[in-house]
Amino acid sequence: MNTQNLLVTKRNGTQEPIDLEKIHKVITWAAEGLESVSVSEVELKSQLQFHNGITTSEIHETIIKSAADLISEQSPDYQYLAARLNIFHLRKKAFGQFEPPKLYEHVGKLVDQARYDSHLLEDYTTEEFDQMDGFIDHSRDLNFSYAAVKQLEGKYLVQNRVTGEVFESPQFLYVLIGACLFANYDKSVRLDYIRRFYNAVSQFKLSLPTPIMAGVRTPTRQFSSCVLIESGDSLDSINATSAAIVRYVSQRAGIGINAGRIRALGSPIRGGEAFHTGCIPFFKHFQTAVKCCSQGGVRGGAATLFYPIWHFEAEELLVLKNNRGVEENRVRHLDYGVQLNRLMYTRLIQNGDITLFSPSDVPGMYDAFFENQDKFEQLYVEAEQNPAIRKKTVKAVDLFSALMQERASTGRIYIQNVDHCNTHSPFDPAQAPVRQSNLCLEIALPTKPLKDINDPEGEIALCTLAAFNLGTLDNLGELEELSDLIVRALDSLLSYQNYPVPAAKKGSDARRTLGVGVINYAYYLAKNGVKYSDGSANGLTHKTFEAIQYYLLKASNQLAKEQGACSAFDETNYAKGILPIDTYKSEVDTFCEEPLHLDWESLREDIKTHGLRNSTLTALMPSETSSQISNATNGIEPPRGFISVKASKDGILKQVVPDYENVKSNYELLWQMPDNVGYLQLVGIMQKFVDQAISANTNYDPSKYSDGKVPMQILLKDLLSAYKNGLKTLYYHNTRDGAEDAQSDIVEEEDDGCAGGACKI
Repeated sequence: MNTQNLLVTKRNGTQEPIDLEKIHKVITWAAEGLESVSVSEVELKSQLQFHNGITTSEIHETIIKSAADLISEQSPDYQYLAARLNIFHLRKKAFGQFEPPKLYEHVGKLVDQARYDSHLLEDYTTEEFDQMDGFIDHSRDLNFSYAAVKQLEGKYLVQNRVTGEVFESPQFLYVLIGACLFANYDKSVRLDYIRRFYNAVSQFKLSLPTPIMAGVRTPTRQFSSCVLIESGDSLDSINATSAAIVRYVSQRAGIGINAGRIRALGSPIRGGEAFHTGCIPFFKHFQTAVKCCSQGGVRGGAATLFYPIWHFEAEELLVLKNNRGVEENRVRHLDYGVQLNRLMYTRLIQNGDITLFSPSDVPGMYDAFFENQDKFEQLYVEAEQNPAIRKKTVKAVDLFSALMQERASTGRIYIQNVDHCNTHSPFDPAQAPVRQSNLCLEIALPTKPLKDINDPEGEIALCTLAAFNLGTLDNLGELEELSDLIVRALDSLLSYQNYPVPAAKKGSDARRTLGVGVINYAYYLAKNGVKYSDGSANGLTHKTFEAIQYYLLKASNQLAKEQGACSAFDETNYAKGILPIDTYKSEVDTFCEEPLHLDWESLREDIKTHGLRNSTLTALMPSETSSQISNATNGIEPPRGFISVKASKDGILKQVVPDYENVKSNYELLWQMPDNVGYLQLVGIMQKFVDQAISANTNYDPSKYSDGKVPMQILLKDLLSAYKNGLKTLYYHNTRDGAEDAQSDIVEEEDDGCAGGACKI
């Protein structure tokens, strides 16, 4: 069929001959300034798929897909050509034209439709909207990669998820997030803060997580990425935990559940009136709560559940996720965090035994596990020697091997070193012990079990996330301004958002916890000519994370001078003048001799005098989806290939590593790394400064070993190295399956920061 004879169906249903010249102009516009792209090749590839009666929308989508299919190492700029074509299509759908409307007009329309929060029109004048219009730069829409635009369109832009209608473009998203978060600032300064914040996020210097990007400016007001809920051992507490899970899953949050207090199978109830059914039925109850709500089409619910390795049912709990067994003894749709400490590792190293107890049979021991390591060891040894206490004894090497086997086979059995979470912590463990982490293993905050859903004594921990894009930094001094902006924005969000459960508001108001991480670390290393595996990045990493923690603390200290310290500041170690640089594992000094470069002593005195507005400032999250928005490598991870081919609900998305053509030879790809040693050292250096925890992965290539299997001694050696280096948590265990091409890898979609989505890699 001659393409020029085709009829196109317009949006109003009428038909007219296809206008190939118009299509040519749009593709030529999108290709301006891009190298290694061919307008004619996109046209040819598109026209092969045209048919008579094709709609204008189908034409746009065909052109976009044709450009996206051409993304390759040889022609990386097609990711920008496809993105620009998609932006053109997106704006036409949102506004009926390419040029966006005036901001005030746009906000008024969407407030009328109840898609934007009405406070925007109440808090800002038309003159202020005009000023915002003056610094919005809609041309920045053309700086996105294709994967970024698809993520924006699929997850973040305000839309009708049933019909697929989109109602805004990216720059409106960015400026209105700023307008919401700085609305309560004095009118003499707030527009300046909005402008600076807008510039930082729209130029990808700051990266925001899914709940903020998707929710701030809408009538939904719950934006914390991570929610930590601790269950007690009573039915009332278990049911309150389940109810809290449902409320937060429905509000887009990822969940951490601490269920380690629940007594073991066969324990007496009501003085022996009945036998306890054990953990598994209640874990199933929590799983049902996590999976019963959708998250508004943004992502599905997910949770990680924590328990100590010395729990009486540990051998049965370790296998809950694997594909063997039957439904009655498996709870496969949760992930699990297994809690370890110094004594457990010591028993392993000494080839000793680990004794398993029901927490209900050893009063005080469960709390001491987190609060006081010496007291825990004393109580543990006494319980081992007490014949009246029910117990099991297993070889430590057998229990640890079972743990690592399940971690290797599922990839989703995580590790929490509870002693590091409390000895190298912002919190005084005697007053506010850390007993759990979250879905992505980077949050380490105090919690208290709920007696009921409105319990005034319980505490649910929330953490609000964001990240610095290291790849955009020209010098570390830039972090001072960026830290001030992100601390102010996230702290404002804590007051701006709603709290579905009173225990969450209580914890948030008192502690005001933030978790600022990083994206684009792999590009940052490549840009600076250093590698993960050979120690060359150690000094740079030390200087960088020193600056991150220092400037964030300085920003929070300044905010405390203006607005007051958080009310639970006296429960922190910061209140005693203890900083992260005082409590890190000294093992780090054996592989990194970089000195401190900033004035920590003056900062220490300022913190002791004026306090901090926020109990925590840092946490290193995965940032898989939000890093795509910035066309950055995710979190601190090395890329698996120069092109990531990511399977998402929006289709196959190809993304080329940043600055590929200039620094290709400097990248160290994941499977080029000989082992985990260098990576675990880098994470140890980061953990020296990071006050919460780090989503750190271990990665194994079975083909490097003679029988095609990773030896157990290697897995245990890496586990011990992570502990020795001071890591608080370990996230994924990734195993190379040998199927992927050396230069690209298919990754199932993962969400950022405790984003609640499927995270399989």
